[in-house]
Amino acid sequence: MGSGETSPTMVTPHQKILANVPAGEHTSVFLDTPFGFQENADDLSLRISEYFKNSVGRDIQLVTMRTDAESEATVARAIAAIKQAQWLFAGPGSPTYALTTWQNSGLANHVSDVLTRGSVVFASAAALTLGSHTVPVYEIYKVGQQPFWLSGLNILETHTGLKAAIIPHFDNNEGANHDTRFCYLGETRLAKLEQLLPADTFILGIDEHSGVSFDLDEKTATVFGRGVLTLRKGATSKTFTPGSVISWDEIAQTVAVERATPTEIIYESSIAEVNTLLQSGDVAQAVSELLALDNSERDESLRREIHAVILQLADLAAKPNVDLAQIVTPFVEMLLQLRQSARADGRWADADLIRDALLGQNITIKDSADATTWEIAK
Repeated sequence: MGSGETSPTMVTPHQKILANVPAGEHTSVFLDTPFGFQENADDLSLRISEYFKNSVGRDIQLVTMRTDAESEATVARAIAAIKQAQWLFAGPGSPTYALTTWQNSGLANHVSDVLTRGSVVFASAAALTLGSHTVPVYEIYKVGQQPFWLSGLNILETHTGLKAAIIPHFDNNEGANHDTRFCYLGETRLAKLEQLLPADTFILGIDEHSGVSFDLDEKTATVFGRGVLTLRKGATSKTFTPGSVISWDEIAQTVAVERATPTEIIYESSIAEVNTLLQSGDVAQAVSELLALDNSERDESLRREIHAVILQLADLAAKPNVDLAQIVTPFVEMLLQLRQSARADGRWADADLIRDALLGQNITIKDSADATTWEIAK
């Protein structure tokens, strides 16, 4: 979406997208990262939540990730929430800030993964991050730095094969006596930026109060809202009005670039297996697999994945839907084994994460010289 993501104009588009998403506590989430640096971040989060509840008719879950220095528990909880999401939303703020936070915290890959099972709706600043290149709007327009690009999340090419820089606010006219089109860049700065793009990359511009929906099954793009979609590369610039449906191949032909084969999203097979076992109810085998992972050599990404699963287990342990002895005990005992392994290896941050996750669900643990015991607080 080019802008207006919480305006009356976008109510119907949001409703159409969410109609394919089952209602539930964890199916629809939104990230507050793009505006996480702002003093009124809490007010913005509340306003967005109320818009979706009162205007769109859907309760959505806030996923807080406001800095790249969040605690391990906050990062793990955010990843766990996104891994369950079938609809993910992010909107206004700073694209540079959002990119830095998502990349440094390990959330970036999980944003892309949502598209393997549902929808990602990014607007304004967040939309800028989806392409192969991202415009650092604040740095250029507000600070006055010379035009330059940042590497984007490249989610568009990953799923469609189209390598583009996405620019919202394409028809902005707030400048009145100076050119603020193209997300406040103006023609002169956009032309300079275009010269810095690789030959196989084009500009995908989205007008304000407008959007384009990429259907990954039909391999088409549909324009909606008040304005137009602009495809621009060099001297070529073509617009598409609301209601237009364009195939991905047509887009590539319009800007004369070769469309790459979309990159398949590959989950870490081990983590995927643990999640599958949990969903099927095979708790004992899931415990065994997770313990094996905990003892293996791990990189930062896998470590965060394990933390996310640990938090899911803690939540399930505290809110059993079946017999306590069948569900809670295996989960808690497994978590305590993971904690003991972490303590034995001197991984105190991991051990503290498990302890805090259990305490947060009213499960207290007591360490003695001989054993560790636990109980659920009443």
